[in-house]
Amino acid sequence: MSCPITGVWRLLHRHGWSWQSPAHRALERDEHAVGLWKKDVWPQVEAPRRRSGPTSPSRTRPDSR
Repeated sequence: MSCPITGVWRLLHRHGWSWQSPAHRALERDEHAVGLWKKDVWPQVEAPRRRSGPTSPSRTRPDSR
């Protein structure tokens, strides 16, 4: 199932949820450790981009040519 971001936002808003962000950064945050994690770990975790190619309109049947 896929849903556009605007649809998710409307659904959450309809149920009383709101977008929230923290007012401050945590005092315990270690900027050096965060920088190392972004440099070393994140590239391995980040999912590779899907390549565009021929697809089947059917979700249950593979591309038939």
